[in-house]
Amino acid sequence: MKAIIVYDPAMCCNTGICGPDVNPMLPRVAGMLAQLKDHGVHVERYNLAQQPLAFAQNGEVRELLDREGVAVLPLIFVDGALVLKGQYPDQEMGKQWIRENAGE
Repeated sequence: MKAIIVYDPAMCCNTGICGPDVNPMLPRVAGMLAQLKDHGVHVERYNLAQQPLAFAQNGEVRELLDREGVAVLPLIFVDGALVLKGQYPDQEMGKQWIRENAGE
């Protein structure tokens, strides 16, 4: 794994871990992405509210949004391939990605 790109739904900040109603999944995802960065994985994360141009510039993301609406978010791409849509990686998937990249 060389790169992960996350297209998040509209959130109040880049990670969504601010404000009074934090989705408990978001701090875990932010931690997982930070660990992957520490193992040399290039991580990009785009928030629909703050970086809409990134969504518009990616043809696959734009097509999915046109066809399925914002409910399709988040979209997770690994090395250019869409691996998750409408959900974040669960804890086991995150651990697997970190293990895979610990040896690289």
